Amino acid sequence: MKSKMNIKSIVVLAALVFIAMFFINISFAANTAKISVETANLRETASGDSKILEQLSLNEKVEILEKNGDWYQVKARGITGYLRQDLITVEGNVEGSQQTQQQEEIQTKTEEGKISNEENEEKEETKKIVEDTKLKIVPSINATNIIEVKAEEEVTIIETLNDWVCIQTKTTKGWIRKDKLKSVEESEANVDNTETAKKVEENKPVEEKVLKTAFVNSETVNLRKEANTTSEVVSKLTLNMAVEVYAQENGWSKVKVSGKEGYISTALLSDKKQETSRSTKTTRKKTEQTQVKEQETTNTTQVATGKGATVVATAKNYIGSRYVYGASGPNSFDCSGFTSYVFKLHGVTLNRTAAGQYSNGVAVSRSSLQPGDLVMFGKSGINHVGIYIGGGQMVHAANKSRGVTTDTINSGYYNNNYVGARRVM
Repeated sequence: MKSKMNIKSIVVLAALVFIAMFFINISFAANTAKISVETANLRETASGDSKILEQLSLNEKVEILEKNGDWYQVKARGITGYLRQDLITVEGNVEGSQQTQQQEEIQTKTEEGKISNEENEEKEETKKIVEDTKLKIVPSINATNIIEVKAEEEVTIIETLNDWVCIQTKTTKGWIRKDKLKSVEESEANVDNTETAKKVEENKPVEEKVLKTAFVNSETVNLRKEANTTSEVVSKLTLNMAVEVYAQENGWSKVKVSGKEGYISTALLSDKKQETSRSTKTTRKKTEQTQVKEQETTNTTQVATGKGATVVATAKNYIGSRYVYGASGPNSFDCSGFTSYVFKLHGVTLNRTAAGQYSNGVAVSRSSLQPGDLVMFGKSGINHVGIYIGGGQMVHAANKSRGVTTDTINSGYYNNNYVGARRVM
């Protein structure tokens, strides 16, 4: 009898132990859960607006501490916080019928979540990063940096929290400040505006710069539409009128005066105003009339053609070269060294000195000068030579201070000391 009682007691005790272990397993099972979404925010309190403490990944296990409405207090990675119940799957039962109700709620939430996710996918917006910035693990200035996101990289907005947005790059999800983003449309508009501005700038006419202010040195001067003596007269200018000079070429100056633009022979302009005292007026007027007549005559033959044009083009290439007495190129010259070097490049050999070159070629009258002719000067004999380029101008190796440059032959020293010209081609 006693033996039967012992056996019965052992059976009852085993049953109690089995039941206890069953409930202990249920209790343990109820204390763990898995993350059921790609990323779940572990928050400081049971609120969607609460501070994010950590971001947990799919299938990561957490320890459930207690249930608080739609939220669970959990422990993960050593951090205690709150997770929404639709973000986790609880392992085991939670207090019998309550677990069934919870599963139904989770099922409902999951279905609602799917609908919500579908809606969110429609609402997801592609943005571009404004400038290089750091992607943070949580929305906080002091939070850990994950990676650096480069300017103009396209990202997708997942969630917005005050001044922060959770974004998805090609490889990583994290948080940045909202002001670091701009819409793709806005970015494209900025690019279009930049391109348009560039095109406008490229097509914008280049403003000519004023080279200098000059003064009319004759009683009456024609401002012409084009740079030749047969062109239409735009206006008539008088002695000492100031003009703005924009360009000088082939003996003509492009000028602007009183709102009108046109061309004036460079010889009819001076850097300073002319004296107008009664004692000098008659003499100056005669001299200027002579110069104007010579200039008008000379200008009729200023167009450089044929071999003369090629000589002029070559000579102009050396403008700015140094003047060195006795030098004949290629980087420095004296006057006759310059002319002999230029013509040698065109197969013509000249005597070495200015006086010697006066015996080369054939004589040419001043009124018949053409580009490419040699022009000679001197007070007592010939001591200087240049190459006529048209429009009353010559190119020559002037002196040490000016080097190779251009000057008019119709005024000043060269007009008063003109000797003659030779055509050697």
